Amino acid sequence: MQANVKAFLDQDTETFSYVVYDREGGHAAVVDAVLDYDAKSGRTSTRGARRLVDFVREKDLTVDLILETHAHADHLSAAPFVRDEIGGKIGIGERITDVQKIFKDVFNLEKQFLVDGSQFDRLFADGETFRIGDLEGEVIYTPGHTPADMSWRIGDAIFVGDTIFMPDVGTARCDFPGGDARTLYQSIGRLLSWPDEMRLYMCHDYPGDNRPHEYLTTVGEQKAKNIHVREGISEDEFVRMREERDATLDMPRLILPSIQVNVRAGEMPPPEDNGTVYLKIPVNKL
Repeated sequence: MQANVKAFLDQDTETFSYVVYDREGGHAAVVDAVLDYDAKSGRTSTRGARRLVDFVREKDLTVDLILETHAHADHLSAAPFVRDEIGGKIGIGERITDVQKIFKDVFNLEKQFLVDGSQFDRLFADGETFRIGDLEGEVIYTPGHTPADMSWRIGDAIFVGDTIFMPDVGTARCDFPGGDARTLYQSIGRLLSWPDEMRLYMCHDYPGDNRPHEYLTTVGEQKAKNIHVREGISEDEFVRMREERDATLDMPRLILPSIQVNVRAGEMPPPEDNGTVYLKIPVNKL
């Protein structure tokens, strides 16, 4: 069944969030909601996520799930704000526990922080199915960028997270802790095994000055045109390219605030004894 999809671009992080909804029952899922964060002041805002919330209310939709493709390194999640405003359960792939274990050590998180995924309302396994009203959903495990990435098929659309980008941009980096270029190539192969007409929705687009931001492509277009993984590019060729390219990349601007929030399902760390919430900056760790 065809899914209705409304995209929302966060210009600051070049991230797309989505509301996915059925035609008849008025049920919806939210994918990869973004919390505004000003790195210079440390202040947050729900201005961008409010657009998404307002759209859901205008359409009179019932939100069943608030899905994260992974624990993002480039923006803070607005999932708790969305849940508090319009309901829904926050879901992520079950391998988030691997990422939590890595970053509990990196940030020396408090002893009370559990690395069992319990901060999320639902943990999904590869191949698991779910429903958004009249739409069937399916979980596709697509690691490589991180060990926990999931793509979400909802109806005739797949929300690919940080696996693959628009064909002229290529693919996601694999140099974060637990990432692996060979694994990413195999994960992308899973996505490109779907029929050519399957719609693929990007989490990010980095067009530079070449064109406006875009978020929608198809399996067929990726197989024919993706600069990193089009048909004819072997796994070894991809791994060599990806590892060489990753070695030249800077860390994402918001990786340090983002990860320590996103492994908590978008919640901030507990306030300290003065009532203030603090984010940590590990020195010489990453």
